[in-house]
Amino acid sequence: MLTARLLRLDDQAHEHAHHYHQLILALSGRAAFEVNGHGGEVCRMRACLVPGDAEHQFAGVGDNRMLILDLNEQDMAEADLALLFELFESPRYPTLDSDFLNLLNYAGAELQRYGSEQHLTRALGGVLLRALHLRLFEQSQRATAGPLNMARLDAYIGDHLGRRISVAELANVACLSPSHFHEQFRKSVGLTPYQYMLKARLEHASKLLRGSHLPLARIADDCGFSSQSALTTALRHYLGITPKGLRKVIAD
Repeated sequence: MLTARLLRLDDQAHEHAHHYHQLILALSGRAAFEVNGHGGEVCRMRACLVPGDAEHQFAGVGDNRMLILDLNEQDMAEADLALLFELFESPRYPTLDSDFLNLLNYAGAELQRYGSEQHLTRALGGVLLRALHLRLFEQSQRATAGPLNMARLDAYIGDHLGRRISVAELANVACLSPSHFHEQFRKSVGLTPYQYMLKARLEHASKLLRGSHLPLARIADDCGFSSQSALTTALRHYLGITPKGLRKVIAD
């Protein structure tokens, strides 16, 4: 969940922590921040990224007008969670370029006019986050990233097939940001990372069904499915056969 709001920070120092991430941008004026002991200033040329649960102190300096994004990870898509994980891994005070400031000015004007329209505020906040993420991570990675090491990724997936593997985790193995990894993986392999991992789980489950007498519940667990019924459903949907049917074909 993402919300955006305009706020003046008063001169009195405040100290608190909250479970959601926060991005603070200055439309005018400035403010002093300290996040987990890391001090910095929010002004027209510098923002502040406050990770969830981080203790932080802040105070406005004179007249100011801030655009604040509150970001709760609840109900967010996995790709968005990966972006947030990277942006808010630690406190940051990123420098902002002139093009970003033009975007910020536009967002501030729209929020001033239509701030009660939730769809607009979420869309504007999402654009600001994506633009900031591109500046911090994506451009440099596009310039330096080589081809994916699929052998390394396959080995990692195979070693951890019995549990949930996140896209962010695979991106870390590939030394890429989660969003860039997702894009490069899809272009290179023709499948999303999720589809590729599901394919690996189904192939391993089929191999165990053909070559062992292990109980179906054990096979489902070893292959990372949440339950026996989840494995059965996946086999039927993607391979057009049930576990019992697959074993019967082998026996015949």
